[in-house]
Amino acid sequence: MIDLHTHSCVSDGTLPPEKIPELAAAMSLAAIALTDHDTVIGIDAFCEAAKRYPDLVAVPGVEISTDYSGKEIHIVGLFIDSHNEILLKFLSHQREERCRRNEMIFRKLSSLGYPLGADEPEFARFSDASSIGRPHFAAALCRLYGFADMQEVFRKLLGHGRPAYVRRKTPDPSAAIEVIHAAHGVAVWAHPVYRQRNESAFVRRFCKKFAPLGLDALECYYSLFGPPETQMLLQAAQDFNLGISGGSDFHGEHSTAQLGTGMGGLAVPDDALATLIARKH
Repeated sequence: MIDLHTHSCVSDGTLPPEKIPELAAAMSLAAIALTDHDTVIGIDAFCEAAKRYPDLVAVPGVEISTDYSGKEIHIVGLFIDSHNEILLKFLSHQREERCRRNEMIFRKLSSLGYPLGADEPEFARFSDASSIGRPHFAAALCRLYGFADMQEVFRKLLGHGRPAYVRRKTPDPSAAIEVIHAAHGVAVWAHPVYRQRNESAFVRRFCKKFAPLGLDALECYYSLFGPPETQMLLQAAQDFNLGISGGSDFHGEHSTAQLGTGMGGLAVPDDALATLIARKH
């Protein structure tokens, strides 16, 4: 099996980047990708650690948030050149927008009676090249204000439409696809299905628009997908001549999804890797 969607502690995961290959090798995975949000600062350590496991294919990646028709769309870049200047400049702008959003979340939480300091452990360890997101706020709120878990924080404060939610300004998917290609990578639409109404129609409409603009693949296998979702996406990939990807969206302690196996039933086939390598720019 392979896992082409994971996160480390330089974005909203909990494990250091160099620990991801170690865990993947222990599970006998054939390939593993690191796809932190809007940053590639962990890629060098990830790839260096993977050299200890010659049977493991280590895929440098990144996950970029975009907006299409008012819906948040995540585009994963795989096989990227993590030192590409065009990519680094783009990601720096993305993190600047994260900082703007984070400042507004700090203020909203304070006005709601949940003040947090930027020197809290969840925030203080980050560099300018790292990415702070809502999970860091949720972890701090759990520690300081007695919430049962991070899911409760999102339900009450940080989720879409909740009192402390702040929407980020994000680019169009075509911009993320373009910058991933500039870094010689493969552009994958991550977790396309959210179990909302008319999902199949939206998937096909999105593919019809963005496949001609360079979208390379769909994440057909994912921790929260059952057979119907996977089959629908596999059919869309075939219909629009797209590659196939899949991953757990592993975050360590911040999620119940486990590396490689997701919620227990995930199994991304090895041969999906070949369809992606064939599309590398």
